[in-house]
Amino acid sequence: MIISILFFSALLGGLSVFVVKRDNSKMLKLILAFSGAYLFSITVLHLIPDVYINADESIGLFILGGFLFQLVLEQFSEGIEHGHIHHHEHNLSHAFPVGVMFSLCLHAFLEGMPLAGDHKNYLLFGISLHHIPAAFALGSLLLNTHISRQRIIILLVIFAMMSPLGYLLSLGIKANELGDINQYFDRIMAIVIGIFLHISTTILFESSNAGHHYNRQKTIAVLLGVSVSLLNFIFH
Repeated sequence: MIISILFFSALLGGLSVFVVKRDNSKMLKLILAFSGAYLFSITVLHLIPDVYINADESIGLFILGGFLFQLVLEQFSEGIEHGHIHHHEHNLSHAFPVGVMFSLCLHAFLEGMPLAGDHKNYLLFGISLHHIPAAFALGSLLLNTHISRQRIIILLVIFAMMSPLGYLLSLGIKANELGDINQYFDRIMAIVIGIFLHISTTILFESSNAGHHYNRQKTIAVLLGVSVSLLNFIFH
């Protein structure tokens, strides 16, 4: 079930670029705001306390490392994981965005890893929602490269497979099926926490969308995301 949700949320989000106008992405931005708030809250309420219980204080270095690692990834992905849609790419008509695809797939792969310890599926909801606008932005970018529709679909399938693969790898590590790598599991999780912190805070504090009416709606979406995570925390 987890694998199916991860896969189809990303795939359908990407395929929707063929039927949804790319300049009409207001709803996607609100979904992104909700998922960003939810991911941030879940990270603070669940992931950070869990990783500190099982590790020493030096684990904070790995959280910081994950935060900075995501900063490096974004030099190649151009912020697509935030749902950014770049319309200027038409100048690169047939140039396939290798760096964007690689960094986005790596990001999605790492996002799937904490789900092995997410027994109540707190993170699954937020990550799946987060993948919808990210996949839509990726599909939009691929359309601007003017590659064939068939190739775009194949690339979106590859992207959609990344989080499930990360989840499966993490399951193998937790089950101690990958040699001695299990001893590094908390550090891997700390790196992913740093990535989540970077992604979620960037989403929450971006100011690229002007307009009082939109900002009010975004605030409501953020508060809803925080509220849902708090309800999970209180009644888990």
